[in-house]
Amino acid sequence: MGSPEFAVPSLRSLTENFSVVGVVTQPDRPSGRGRKISAPPVKHLATDLGIPVIQPRRLSKDQDAMAQLQTWDPDLIVVAAFGQILKPDVLELPAHGCLNVHGSLLPRWRGAAPLNAAILHGDRETGITIMKMDAGLDTGPILSQRSMPIRDDDTAGSLFNKMAELGAELLIETIPAYLQGEMMPEPQDDALATYASMLTKSDGELDFTQTAEYLSRQVRAYQPWPGTFFAKGDTQLKVLVAHSIRRPSPGVGNLTIVDGFPAVGTMDGILVLDQVQPAGKRSMPGDVYLRGVKQW
Repeated sequence: MGSPEFAVPSLRSLTENFSVVGVVTQPDRPSGRGRKISAPPVKHLATDLGIPVIQPRRLSKDQDAMAQLQTWDPDLIVVAAFGQILKPDVLELPAHGCLNVHGSLLPRWRGAAPLNAAILHGDRETGITIMKMDAGLDTGPILSQRSMPIRDDDTAGSLFNKMAELGAELLIETIPAYLQGEMMPEPQDDALATYASMLTKSDGELDFTQTAEYLSRQVRAYQPWPGTFFAKGDTQLKVLVAHSIRRPSPGVGNLTIVDGFPAVGTMDGILVLDQVQPAGKRSMPGDVYLRGVKQW
């Protein structure tokens, strides 16, 4: 059970090591500027591999989907960024339960956007957790974990790709030991839990009453989605790449220029805009943008 690119390496590795009887993924939905109907990446791979696919809108409420699960009669269900909460009737269906490939070192960053949260909050490392699922939100006992450093130039996009591959590797190492009873799930320490809520487009707005360091992390954490932006006049300026400098601020939200690049004052330090995208135009380096605007 999975939907986005994050789940693709796990599905591919499962098919190379086990018998995958079926795939459950999200329904096809409109995407992109043209709102063209697109299938989840997991569906594309499953179709290429000749694996049966179902796409229920709400798995537990879809009688046909539940009947198909029972027909497949899986020994184990693997979940990787599926996008739906599994109810007990699904969790209890396979003999060995459901395992989740989660993109954080649980119990830190339970929830929908763990990679984004790790970058935003300045974590120096993140990782993958393989856990046995229960009815809670990422609260199940842990089978295995593997950490990975977060580099200063990592974005959510770059980290996403590395973590997807790491998750697939750890999953394939974990399943045999789990099925043979050599690896027992260990309960999480709920007192250490933090939560990463689902992101919305409005989360990308830059608030210059924050520090420049925090805002530079926000730009990386929300790239490529939801992206970061701020209002300049009556239009939005998207900020694709930025860095902070520890220099006296010209004032919260005040515009300045640093080494030929546009910059903005914050509560502490200055945010330099390395790559931007004006409304209705392509992305461009900050110094190129400055040469094309009448006033900054």
